[in-house]
Amino acid sequence: MTGISAGGRPRSPLPDQVRRYLSDPSLASLWRRVRQRLERNQLKPAGRVTVELDRAAADRLAGLLGTPVTAGRNQVSLERLDAALRASAAATGLVTVVAELTGSPIVDRTAQRKADEERRNRVWRALDSHLADVGLAAAPWVPVFVDELRRTGILARAGQETAIQAIRHATAALGMLADKLTPERGTGADKEPDAELAELATRCTGDAHGLDEGRLAAALVLRAACAALGLPMPRTAAERRTLWARLGVAADMVSTTVLVWNLRPPGDDPWSRMMRARADLGVVTHLTSQELRSAAAGRRLCSAAAIVFACENPQVVQAAARAGVSGCLVCFSGNLSGIGSLVLRRLVDDGATVRYHGDFDWPGIAITGRVLAAGGRPWRMGATDYLEAMAMLPSDARLDLVGTPIPTPWDEQLADVMARHRIAVHEEAILPILLADLQNA
Repeated sequence: MTGISAGGRPRSPLPDQVRRYLSDPSLASLWRRVRQRLERNQLKPAGRVTVELDRAAADRLAGLLGTPVTAGRNQVSLERLDAALRASAAATGLVTVVAELTGSPIVDRTAQRKADEERRNRVWRALDSHLADVGLAAAPWVPVFVDELRRTGILARAGQETAIQAIRHATAALGMLADKLTPERGTGADKEPDAELAELATRCTGDAHGLDEGRLAAALVLRAACAALGLPMPRTAAERRTLWARLGVAADMVSTTVLVWNLRPPGDDPWSRMMRARADLGVVTHLTSQELRSAAAGRRLCSAAAIVFACENPQVVQAAARAGVSGCLVCFSGNLSGIGSLVLRRLVDDGATVRYHGDFDWPGIAITGRVLAAGGRPWRMGATDYLEAMAMLPSDARLDLVGTPIPTPWDEQLADVMARHRIAVHEEAILPILLADLQNA
């Protein structure tokens, strides 16, 4: 073993004269080939290496072995080299000498491969074990999930300890979300969440940030969800929040909002007074889940006889604010999110009539169906309304209606009429009609 010199530098195991002799550049190719053979041969000085030697290298090797060596192509026995070095002034074996001459310890590549393979196998065994612990070993999506992990190498890159810890945390979360991991039983992003992400993370990992963006455990949960639900892996933070919502988990309580105009809660508490003051000031308010679960918890959002209009597009709210209409309007900004579902349920529970209008295209019809199923009522969303709205469109502003028709049980003729005319009508196109309803409410 290399020691330490009086000056603090590593001490060479070779005497200086021997080192100078063996480290001559003419022998460099020999030591490289010997090193490669030792690494493949579990560090055993056995077998031979073939190497090209010039005259200088042949003379030096002959001096070491004590037998003539000719220049040119030679087969050199590692056993003879090892014995010659031990018998020489080097007084040490081939492995030590080659490590010294090539600058680093020699690695047993075979043993290293076996150790690497064992570490990988330990990770996969941990995955199988933890999936079994939470009752998911036989889930039909597991083979797809495992194949995806093997293909991407996400666990191998993390290292054994990190990977196993992430597996333990992720499978704990998957066990809690198991009833959402089938396409027919997923909650959908339009449902009120069952839990916050920080709450789930604390229960599964002991750390409120254990399932945050960028954590391996979070990536494993989402990959499993995609395998179970037949979805592509989300690429953006917004898509990841939507997938969490599909699993009944709110990624946070503040990033998604419902826009409200002229919402006037009847209570005398600070939050209700603040909302009425904002309505008096003529400003639009962004309601968050955090607000509804804290300052507005237990408060009525409206009076029991209130009529609240609801829309899909924020442009309608902007136009309502600009016009200063007297009606109350909420906007779900597209698909009904967890916060949207919460606001809708609170309004309906308070006794309000929530009248909803959306786009006359198939995605808009799908959203309308979800809102009405949750307690809303249609607002100018019938077949007659569609024909009137279509008639208002300038000839150069008619958009083709694409996609698969969706049933409209609140007005069965609507889907047939839309499919026949194949023209999409978005809310912005009929703002004067919607604003008139809001002004006269």
